[in-house]
Amino acid sequence: MLTDLPDDTTLYDALLRRDAAFDGRVYVAVATTGIFCRLTCPARKPRKENCAFYRDVAACIAAGYRPCKRCRPLRPEADADPVIKDLLEQLERRPTHRWSEADVAASGYDPSTVRRAFKRHFGMTFLELARQNRLRDGFVTLAEGGDVIDAQIEAGFASPSAFRDAFARLLGRAPGRFSRTALLRADWIDTPLGAMIAVSDASALHLLEFVERKALPSELKRLEQAAKGQIGLGRYAPTDQITQELDAFFAGRDARFQTPLVLHGTPFTRDVWTRLRQIPAGETRSYSQIAAALGRPDATRAVARANGANQIALVIPCHRVLGADGALTGYGGGLWRKQRLLEIESMYARPEDRT
Repeated sequence: MLTDLPDDTTLYDALLRRDAAFDGRVYVAVATTGIFCRLTCPARKPRKENCAFYRDVAACIAAGYRPCKRCRPLRPEADADPVIKDLLEQLERRPTHRWSEADVAASGYDPSTVRRAFKRHFGMTFLELARQNRLRDGFVTLAEGGDVIDAQIEAGFASPSAFRDAFARLLGRAPGRFSRTALLRADWIDTPLGAMIAVSDASALHLLEFVERKALPSELKRLEQAAKGQIGLGRYAPTDQITQELDAFFAGRDARFQTPLVLHGTPFTRDVWTRLRQIPAGETRSYSQIAAALGRPDATRAVARANGANQIALVIPCHRVLGADGALTGYGGGLWRKQRLLEIESMYARPEDRT
């Protein structure tokens, strides 16, 4: 576990820069005000001698500090942005609406500002998120055995070609190219951090990825090659099981994932993934620590590559790997998700790890 924070000078410099690399991983408590903040808080910066740095919210509260009302450290960062909150609520009320920048402007917001805010927090624009939301309904219709035309109508697309193109951008192939009798089946899972695609056979889970991950189409293609069979739409029992376990995880009830897995990778890659699964929820490791634990201290870069090749997100917790200094590093699902996952998992940490 990364038991030591970077030194106070490093963290104070990050506070002055509002550096998002430590957001959700380190909090600053200010002795003169009695409050604690994210390092990205827009409030006026305190003097260094008045600052104390803590690894989680619980430690700040235990030390007697109260949360800042500006950066709202008790809430996911995106929820603290009133523009994002309002547009997401509008999207929930009108899930099949074909959103445009004119709609955003009509809501009283500058489209370019909204575009940057959503890109920063979610790795996609609001319009892309809305389009993905509509596509979900079409995907579910197909997975339940519906025809492509029914899926297109359910998703609210004006033309068959528009629906096919959007579907192909998401999964790397048109809906008609998914077999109805395939031994591997893909289905959609909604989570509080966005939609995921799960692929399983009758006995095990092969893939679990956030839908907008750019590598998803190529991962599906490699999976077909490795499994020597086509991928269809629908679900088997392992997808039902992982859906239930994800619900328990996000609800704070249980961080254990017991769905059977099939790991597609080299022996070394599988060793790395196995080691990742041994990191308890609420703890983190660095690439070099994992390499050392595998008896390969010179293989830090190879460990990083194996980490990036993981195609079973959350269950194989590559989000628990940080830079050597404790900063967030690259994550295929987006750094904002990595931050939020680590915040969620802080509730699972052992009491001795929360000081």
